[in-house]
Amino acid sequence: MKDVVVVGAGQAGLSAAYFLPRFGIENSIVLDHNAGPGGAWRQRWPSLTLRSANHVHDLPGWGLQDALGTECDDIPAATGVAQYFGEYEKRFGIDVHRPAHVASVSRCDGGYLVAGHGADGPFEYRAAAVINCTGTWDRPFWPTVAGAPSFRGTQLHAHDYRTAEPFAGKRVAVVGAGITAVQLLLEIAEVAETAWFTRREVQWDTTPFDPDKGRRAVARVEERVRAGLPPGSVVSVTGLPMTDAMRRGIEAGVLVRRPMFASLSPDGPLLADGTLVPADVILWCTGFRYSMDHLAPLNLRSPGGGIVMTGRLATEVAGEPRLHLLGYGPSASTIGANRAGREAARAIAEAVGVDASGAEGRPARE
Repeated sequence: MKDVVVVGAGQAGLSAAYFLPRFGIENSIVLDHNAGPGGAWRQRWPSLTLRSANHVHDLPGWGLQDALGTECDDIPAATGVAQYFGEYEKRFGIDVHRPAHVASVSRCDGGYLVAGHGADGPFEYRAAAVINCTGTWDRPFWPTVAGAPSFRGTQLHAHDYRTAEPFAGKRVAVVGAGITAVQLLLEIAEVAETAWFTRREVQWDTTPFDPDKGRRAVARVEERVRAGLPPGSVVSVTGLPMTDAMRRGIEAGVLVRRPMFASLSPDGPLLADGTLVPADVILWCTGFRYSMDHLAPLNLRSPGGGIVMTGRLATEVAGEPRLHLLGYGPSASTIGANRAGREAARAIAEAVGVDASGAEGRPARE
């Protein structure tokens, strides 16, 4: 029996685990299906460094540079974040069980039953509350395109990309309008012939990403989840931030967007007018869906297709004050995950009747 089970040990999960004891909840556990620390960052491609990655926000109480040093920009994100998260878990005594694969979360005796299997076999935890922090990495989205099975070349998702080397000398069609698509396209274009396809026009954002812009983007996503609608992508709200590398890619003719092709033939994409764009590889940078199949027994989906969220930061499932979803909707960013972790811990302490008065002033465990 646990007061709280946290599912997932990425940025959101570790943030929640840090704040729980600070709000008076000591009897908690974190279940993580990865073999080691780092969350989804463990799977990032080797050429993605801490400098080129979207900003890795510091976890509460101890920053990334505190763990890795101030000259850490050129460390691969996959290894750097894994090292940081691992040292963070040890520093604050966060109880992470891994590998632990959660299969289902169901209601039980006023709380929840969390069931799955790990290295030692099946497990079950009864919990007064659950904080779900499973993100999206494990559910890459492959769009349905006419003729896709007939394509004779290679199809892969950004989820499985490692380096550009296997594409050297080939014709590669990159599909997607997000930051990942652009980063991989620029990398692959150094060794291959590329074509870029997106479903919608690319909205380049040349203005600085300041706090006001961030708040506006979060507010729009929050509005959607409070109405029970799917959150939507961040890029659809903010546009693609223009960097020096992207400017160079535009000037070199690499970042030239084409409208999404109508279908795939054995030899490559077919445009709406029937024109063939020959390709050896299709790289789908088409995003991810939330990894929440284990929550299916709770029947959380609304008629709008999303989950109705409530609470101060829209982390609480409507009608379920002891169930919080972090990394869903407005808490999907790394800085948003930190704020959401604190709020989920505070709200759950209130829901389970823990006296958390003055708790925020408690020193962190080290």
